Amino acid sequence: MTEIALQNNAHAAAAAAAILAHLGRRSIVLIGMMGAGKSSVGRRLAARLNIPFVDADAEIEKAAGMSIADIFARHGEADFRSGEARVIARLLDGGPQVLATGGGAFVNADTRNAIRAKGVSVWLSADVEVLMRRTSKRRNERPLLQTADPAETLRRLLAEREPIYAQADLTIQSRDAPHEVIVADIMTALAAFLAPAAAEGGTGP
Repeated sequence: MTEIALQNNAHAAAAAAAILAHLGRRSIVLIGMMGAGKSSVGRRLAARLNIPFVDADAEIEKAAGMSIADIFARHGEADFRSGEARVIARLLDGGPQVLATGGGAFVNADTRNAIRAKGVSVWLSADVEVLMRRTSKRRNERPLLQTADPAETLRRLLAEREPIYAQADLTIQSRDAPHEVIVADIMTALAAFLAPAAAEGGTGP
């Protein structure tokens, strides 16, 4: 390994250590629309920080003993949202971790308040065209897109949710770029967000 590579690795390790020191027991919570890349980016971010990655949707399926599509089909969206809120509230006690949430999770006011109390929220914002390309591959796994016009449904959901997503602590543009680029953006934003608290002697806002 070259000296430059060693220096880069040392810098990355120091950056990760500084973020974790100021994060404390909080979780880094990724929010945003289906297809924004929360799971794929989240796994890489967790690996960079050497902390666990948790996918809230997977935990909901584990708790329910069935897929999210089946929960919607058998019990309806309201029942799913209630279970989602309970699972996320439980998961937030497990930090530090990177927690990826479902697209509608942050819309719930109680969930937003819990994330504010126990996490740093990061909105992965993506254009509707990017979301359409990504969700078209697994549309049968996404109950809210089982409509006559999935593109219009996605636009409507995005318009409804964007003002709520905008309440997140940080906003990162999820775009057609390597996942590591998005991870680097998040690392930079986290360092800047957490640094003022460190300077004041606290652990975060």
